[in-house]
Amino acid sequence: MKLLFDQNLSPRLTKRLASVFPGSSHVFLLGLDQAADAEVWSYARDNGFVIVTKDADFGELSTLRGFPPQVVWLRVGNCTTQRIEELLRLNQESIERMEQECSIGIISLF
Repeated sequence: MKLLFDQNLSPRLTKRLASVFPGSSHVFLLGLDQAADAEVWSYARDNGFVIVTKDADFGELSTLRGFPPQVVWLRVGNCTTQRIEELLRLNQESIERMEQECSIGIISLF
């Protein structure tokens, strides 16, 4: 499973989580850091990524366009990269289950 981290998250997450989410990337690393949400959405869909974001806009895109891509919406406010890493590690099974489940387009993590 590959995660695509949105611009509001640290690019360092790709390396820090490589052991549990290999092949993940960040919009900055892909040259999409200035791209509109719809463009990031299309890239994730076309390349098999699950979007990880703090941005509610991707939840709205999921409602409007359906999925894939699926979305992990981090609803934690301002926090450290370490906290984000811990949250994703703790919820690895739920994220993987979401990707396998055809009826789930978005999960919120608190």
